[in-house]
Amino acid sequence: MNDSQHFKFTNAVLLVPLGAVLFIWAFYWMELANGINLNHLGVYPRTLLGLRGVVMSPFIHGSLEHLYNNTIPLAILLAALFYFYRKVAWSVLIIGIILSGLLTWLIGRPSYHIGASGIIYVLASFIFFKGIYTKYYRLVALSLVVVFIYGSLLWYIFPVKEGISWEGHLSGFVTGLLLAIFVRATLPELKKYDWEREDYNEEEDEFLKQFDENGNFIETPVEKSEESPDKVKINYVYKRGKKEGDS
Repeated sequence: MNDSQHFKFTNAVLLVPLGAVLFIWAFYWMELANGINLNHLGVYPRTLLGLRGVVMSPFIHGSLEHLYNNTIPLAILLAALFYFYRKVAWSVLIIGIILSGLLTWLIGRPSYHIGASGIIYVLASFIFFKGIYTKYYRLVALSLVVVFIYGSLLWYIFPVKEGISWEGHLSGFVTGLLLAIFVRATLPELKKYDWEREDYNEEEDEFLKQFDENGNFIETPVEKSEESPDKVKINYVYKRGKKEGDS
């Protein structure tokens, strides 16, 4: 499988990020329209009811600013996931939501943990570490882009700011790392040159035949055919002229 077959644009690259963004915005609009607050559906650590937040918390946001800050990173990282890792994208997304939610439930403070930031950390961590592990040049480049754009996210896996669920961020980061290690993603075959193949024979290489054992260039004579194309061949055609009186 080459690059064009592996890295192929599909409808999911647009539809999944668009659907996720529309859903979390619709969820927040429903809260505003009905004058209700659904924060109690978030993850509440080490309680039975708090487990429902494992699935519900990514769709609940405490404020418009909170929702806006999560929208763009979620859309970009989902698009990257479904383009570069389309065969394992759904597995990473579903397992990432569940596992990061459970880790937050285990290690979190006694408070409601809400927002899509946990899954954002899952995606950023997975894309970064998976690209580094594969060592495939396009995926490594993607990892560097993620670091360049979202490298500052790393600070928020620590308790540096009040009101932010650093436990959810840390859980997402660890989950993404684990998925990068254990989820196997197929890669396109790298193009190999002749000298990179196992059956390569130096003695049969036409290019290397032009050098001696010390690396000095040897000008090999060019075999010419009997009729060299460099010689110009001239053909004379004799035409008999007309005599006087000939009709």
